[in-house]
Amino acid sequence: MHLSRESVRSLRTGALGIVALIALWWLAARTVLSGARVPTPDGVLATAVDDGWGFYSLHFGMTLQEAAVGFGYGTLAGLVVASLVLLLPFAEPVLMQVAVTTYCVPLVAIAPVLFIVIGNPDEGQRSGTATALAALSVFFPTVVGTVLGLRSADRASLDVVSVYGGGRARQLQKVQLIAALPSILAALRIGAPAAFLGAILGEYVGGVQRGVALILKIAQQNVDVEQAWAVGIGCALLAGAFYALFGLVGRLVTPWSRGTAS
Repeated sequence: MHLSRESVRSLRTGALGIVALIALWWLAARTVLSGARVPTPDGVLATAVDDGWGFYSLHFGMTLQEAAVGFGYGTLAGLVVASLVLLLPFAEPVLMQVAVTTYCVPLVAIAPVLFIVIGNPDEGQRSGTATALAALSVFFPTVVGTVLGLRSADRASLDVVSVYGGGRARQLQKVQLIAALPSILAALRIGAPAAFLGAILGEYVGGVQRGVALILKIAQQNVDVEQAWAVGIGCALLAGAFYALFGLVGRLVTPWSRGTAS
C-alpha cells in the first residue's frame, strides 16, 4: 500500500512524539518523581522481559477472547437496533431510549449485577461478565454511528429504489448500508478499544483464573510497580492498535469518505 507524503510525515511525527515522551518519563522518574514509586522505562521493560512472552500471552489472550466475543455481540446488536429504527420509525423512541440507557448506566455499577446473574466461569473458560461488559461498551457507539450513517443516504438513490418497486428493506440493503459504512467503521474504531477495556473491568469483578485484571490485582497486592506499569502499557498499546486497525480498514474499504479515491 502506497503511503502519501502526508501519511509519512504523520508517522514520523508520531514516532518522534513517542521517543520524546519516553525520554521525559525517564527524566521525571529519575528526578522529581524519584520518591513517588514511578518506575523508569528500562525498569518496566526489564520486568516485562523477565515475566516472559508466555506469561503475558496467556493472560492477554484470555482478555482478548472475551473482548472479541463481546465486540461481535455488541456490534451485531447495534446494527440490528439501528436497522429497526429505520425500518420501524414508530419504534424509534423506545429503541433509542434503550440504547441511551445502556450508555448512561455506569459499567462499574452494572458489573456486580451481571456477575451475580452470570456467575463464575468454569476453569479455563471465558468470563461471561467480561464478555457482557465488552458488548455493552460497543453497543451504544454502534447504534448511534449506524443510525447517523443510514440517514445520510442520498435521497435521489432512495427514490430510484422506490420507483423500481423496492420498499424500506430494499432501500436499506441497496443504498443505506453502503452509505453508512464510513460511520459504522468510525463507530467500531471507537468501540473496539472500549470493548477491550470493558472486558478488563468485567474481570475485575472476580471469578477469573486468567486475564489482564488478574495479573493487575496480583501486581497490586505484591506492590510490583514495574509489572503493573508493564501491563498498563500493554493494554494501552493494544487499545491503540485496535483503533488504528479500524482506521486502516476504513481507509481501504471506504476511500470515498476521504473525498478522494485511493
